[in-house]
Amino acid sequence: MVSPGEGRHVAVVTDSTASLPPGLIGHPCLTVVPLYVVVDGVTYREGVDLAPDQLLEALRSGARVSTSQPGPEVFARAYARAAARGAREIVSVHLSGDLSGTVDSAGLAAQTTGVPVKVVDSRTVGMGLGFAVLAAVLAATEGSDTGSAAHGAAVARAARSHATSSTVHFAVDTLEHLRRGGRLGAVSAAVGTVLGLRPVLAVVGGRIDVVEKVRTSERARTRVVELAAQDVAVRRSHCDVAVHHVGDPDLGRLVADRLVAVCGNRLGRVEVAEISAVVAAHVGPGLVAVVVTDTVA
Repeated sequence: MVSPGEGRHVAVVTDSTASLPPGLIGHPCLTVVPLYVVVDGVTYREGVDLAPDQLLEALRSGARVSTSQPGPEVFARAYARAAARGAREIVSVHLSGDLSGTVDSAGLAAQTTGVPVKVVDSRTVGMGLGFAVLAAVLAATEGSDTGSAAHGAAVARAARSHATSSTVHFAVDTLEHLRRGGRLGAVSAAVGTVLGLRPVLAVVGGRIDVVEKVRTSERARTRVVELAAQDVAVRRSHCDVAVHHVGDPDLGRLVADRLVAVCGNRLGRVEVAEISAVVAAHVGPGLVAVVVTDTVA
């Protein structure tokens, strides 16, 4: 991507659940606000104070792990910094409001900021959100010299369009972490536990839903790849995909290789990325997730 010049019109803000790989972070018009992970009563900013291997060890050791969102004041400071760097508008894109109150905090902060802020509820998470953020950054960069009063609206539309186009399928070794965090109904969690089934899940309408139950973890992972490949096959154009894991990059690359083998030249960008620590706290070790979206040019 081409970096925008000084006096750019639109800045993009997101949160750390976008799970952007390190190589995609650092664009001058992008700010990533960290969420918080609390381990045995100690609060960490994900991506800042807490390394992925530290979280993985905490989850495996049975430590008490919870998460929390930034308050409006955190977003207000991020918006103020963006304005001080020359932003005339801000587009703030966040994980589904059904999974976190983060987007509400952003909305409250937007009301107190001296420049216009458009807050976008992506209705998704992980690189479903991340690809939407990249689309917004590209739109902001391409239009940085247009001077259009509607430019912020165009950037917000780009984010919404890519978020809407994304699908997220994933498998976990147990539903217990999702049940504890209130992200999945107790009945669904109980059925999987009693029957010894492995869930195949998806983000549907901004919420997490069980789409299938199979007998083994390996079969659940295979179904995630199959469902993602089916999604790729029915799209009219090339797709970008991301594979998420929790502390197991080899597994992530294996799943990515399977997708490339099945989908071939239908794929554009293929990213393998550790899932956000906040998301990992709710899904636990053993996660495999595949995000499919329209290609971000």
